[in-house]
Amino acid sequence: MKRIIYIMAITLAALLTAVQANAQMGKRYYINGGWQFNGTLANNVAESAQGYGAYMEGGYYLTPMIAIGGFASFNSNDQYYGTQTYTFDDHSALTTDLTRVLYQVPFGSTIRCRFMRTQFQPYLQAKIGTEYSEQSTYMSTFVSQTDNWGFYVSPEIGFTWFPFDATDFGFQLAVYYSYATNQNKSLNMNGINNLGFKLGVAF
Repeated sequence: MKRIIYIMAITLAALLTAVQANAQMGKRYYINGGWQFNGTLANNVAESAQGYGAYMEGGYYLTPMIAIGGFASFNSNDQYYGTQTYTFDDHSALTTDLTRVLYQVPFGSTIRCRFMRTQFQPYLQAKIGTEYSEQSTYMSTFVSQTDNWGFYVSPEIGFTWFPFDATDFGFQLAVYYSYATNQNKSLNMNGINNLGFKLGVAF
């Protein structure tokens, strides 16, 4: 009798899990969006980690585990430099403090592989596309600004979690690395490296 009760309890738990996860398991698309914390690495413009960013992404599952889609995001990182004397090619010089701002807007395509079709869905994702970037230097009396385009690639690992029964609303957490080929010779910028995390909602 105990064995039968035990088997029935396991079967009931499995059925309840299937029912609860049905909304997520049945749909063929995903939409995620939220806050993005971004850190720039090995960069002469702004080597800092700040939370001035956001993202949006969505996709369609071609198979139960593989999806393709698109993404767009932005990040703004700034760094303050104390008073220094800067010399120029015409032998002039300027003594000032300054703030450099690195603004990035990547967008493009995604491919995602999720490992489970339950309420908790870990995944791996690759993003590829293009990036628009502005590098601005704010001094006491003027601003110098350069913009450019580059190729963008980013691997990501994370999960979506749907804690509420029979709904498509949940949460997302992910960490990522990205590289863009944008260049700025005047600031010795040869590509942009980023490392950060995303925290948002999932539908």
